[in-house]
Amino acid sequence: MADDVTVEEEQTATEAPAEAEAESPAEAAAESAAEEDDELVEEGEIAADYLESLLDILDFDGDIDLDVEGGRAIVAIDGGEDLAKLVGQRGEVLDALQELTRLAVQQSTGDRSRLMLDVAGWRAGRRTRLSSLGAEVAKRVVESGEKESLKPMTPFERKIVHDAVAKVDGVRSESEGAEPNRRVVVLPTA
Repeated sequence: MADDVTVEEEQTATEAPAEAEAESPAEAAAESAAEEDDELVEEGEIAADYLESLLDILDFDGDIDLDVEGGRAIVAIDGGEDLAKLVGQRGEVLDALQELTRLAVQQSTGDRSRLMLDVAGWRAGRRTRLSSLGAEVAKRVVESGEKESLKPMTPFERKIVHDAVAKVDGVRSESEGAEPNRRVVVLPTA
């Protein structure tokens, strides 16, 4: 009789799920991080498909690289001569393209995306320049004791400067003003 289940078989069937659920907090955290990385890789792949289509429409050459860093999908386009046109003056076209790419990912996944897009190494170079600027201004403020205001920047740019200033003892930074004229001010600590 196939419908007859012994007490032993029934106990085994009820114990198996309990054993499967018993995992350590470290295992649960590792599994959660792996799932998050998988979701970010999926975001990057959706973004890469969207950008590949755009490059084809524009007849631009470029290689698309995907990475996951700091809880974000990072998508970079490198290698083509026309790519500077996708950056624009001061990165305005790049910022717009990043937002369009985020919307394409959101439309596909249903979730808001925080992916970062870089074209022709512009954002990476900008990050390096802004970090140096933040460190230089912080050192000047330490020496002079006078506050110093920088030119207006995007939120991405201000964060890089704040991070660089935070590494220097004797100064602090804050943002002031309203977009699009919001700027970083570096002040001596009292």
